[in-house]
Amino acid sequence: MAAPKRAEAKKTPFDIEEAVPLLREAVAPYPKAALFELAAAGHDSVFEILVACIVSIRTRDEVTLPVARKLFEAAPTPADIAALTVPQLDRLINPCTYHEAKAPTILNIAREAVDKYGGVLPCDADALMAFKGVGPKCANLAVGIACGELVIGVDVHVHRVTNRWGYVSAKTPEKTMEQLHEKLPRQLRVEINALLVPFGKHVCTGDRPKCSTCPLLSMCQQVGVTRHA
Repeated sequence: MAAPKRAEAKKTPFDIEEAVPLLREAVAPYPKAALFELAAAGHDSVFEILVACIVSIRTRDEVTLPVARKLFEAAPTPADIAALTVPQLDRLINPCTYHEAKAPTILNIAREAVDKYGGVLPCDADALMAFKGVGPKCANLAVGIACGELVIGVDVHVHRVTNRWGYVSAKTPEKTMEQLHEKLPRQLRVEINALLVPFGKHVCTGDRPKCSTCPLLSMCQQVGVTRHA
């Protein structure tokens, strides 16, 4: 007779209210997400957060932070950046991924910020998404961090982790954002990105997540996890 299979421990339903205090404690030892770090250091305008977010696309925080700081030191205002040429701007952001495409995008935003908005971008995600090259992630992070608007910026970490939890079930970051806007408590909409970027980088990683030491293991559904540490 075959030996009976050992029953797996039953997961408790995922409780975001219970999870958030555990997340705050779990990420406390790690560096802040780049955009939140920049805001804490005084680069907290809509324009600065939006530009830094564009720099961050497909780029690690360890590169994003020094590149954004170098850019804002050399050209602190939209008018200063608007006065640059594309090659000058490209040299300033050269270490980031896709810098050749990002330079004209940032320059266009700076020039429109000066010409259309007097150098001060509005706290309006739809207005920001009217700029070529700006999607919902960067627009929402800009108005969320700079203005306190209760919107969600979904990057690769937020998308992966919330789906792995089983809290949402979505194939794309855009669909994840829609589902999170429906069910995530409003007061957590901005903080969720600040928490899940370091959590996704250091704990709930893309490959071999550290499930055995994760404080959320008892409620995480581990969707799609095939191997873990």
